[in-house]
Amino acid sequence: MAKHTIVVFGATGKQGGSVAKSILADPKATSQLHVKAITRDPTKESAKSLAALGAEVVAGDLDDKDSLHSVIKGAYGVFSVTNFWEKFSADVEEAQGKAIADVCKAEGVKHLVWSSLPNVNKLSKGVLPAVYHFDGKANVEEYIRSLGIPASFFMAGFYMSNLPGMSLRQMPNGKWGFALPIPDDSPIPMFDTANDTGKFVKAMFLNEQKVLGKRVYGATAYYTPAQIVQEFKELFPSVGKDAGYSVLPGDVFKGIMASTGAPEVVQEEMLQNMRLMPEFGYFGGDSLDFSLGLLSEKPTTWKDFAKNNPAFATLK
Repeated sequence: MAKHTIVVFGATGKQGGSVAKSILADPKATSQLHVKAITRDPTKESAKSLAALGAEVVAGDLDDKDSLHSVIKGAYGVFSVTNFWEKFSADVEEAQGKAIADVCKAEGVKHLVWSSLPNVNKLSKGVLPAVYHFDGKANVEEYIRSLGIPASFFMAGFYMSNLPGMSLRQMPNGKWGFALPIPDDSPIPMFDTANDTGKFVKAMFLNEQKVLGKRVYGATAYYTPAQIVQEFKELFPSVGKDAGYSVLPGDVFKGIMASTGAPEVVQEEMLQNMRLMPEFGYFGGDSLDFSLGLLSEKPTTWKDFAKNNPAFATLK
């Protein structure tokens, strides 16, 4: 039986790289799927390492719609992810996503997996209108659905990598603390992007009939800030004994972001992004059961992620 070619965009990034590596490391998957990894520069080391694992590495540019035909032609499936933060533009991101969708339709792709996110403006009924890096992806999902092409939609949860050394760090008083502008019982869908995106997306390609037209949520579980701190204490009892969680006022959160050089529009976007979780639910309150039920490998827990994170390497 001939293998199905799966085109993976962003193959040297966190999500795309995870998808490519997960398929390539899985004998069952590689017996059915051939990875065509797309990157702007096939000569860089991360691209060469994918080639060494067995991927076909090809140059491609999301901003060049015409070139996408040669990249996608003959493929059975496509995983597509875009990076809002590269150009800080939802318009650019939407144009890239819609171009991929158009080409998938023209080339007869049998399964497009779009890396989407909820439309926060709609979910919140206009209360949170400025989470552009979510809404742009959601608009592309809506467009893909309007085309009637066979597609499913992967939604990454809250990146665990955003915590160590940043919002969970050693404070000026020497104690470890965790601080976000949300209550300590807020549900956070924690996700190890680099290690687990591929587990979910690979399962989507291998369980096509179960997922077509559906959303698959990338998250291990909903954790609260209180749980995150408790598990940190259990892992590192010496430094963690005095660790605690603080609710940051919104203006203080924005001020911290401003000190890193973030402009006002990004400060407000990230504050609204945080408010999404306690006020409306990151995934609108949806269960993770269907998504987790697709997996053949266990997703990474917060404890395992923290235990192996370089920012916590010296802690006891």
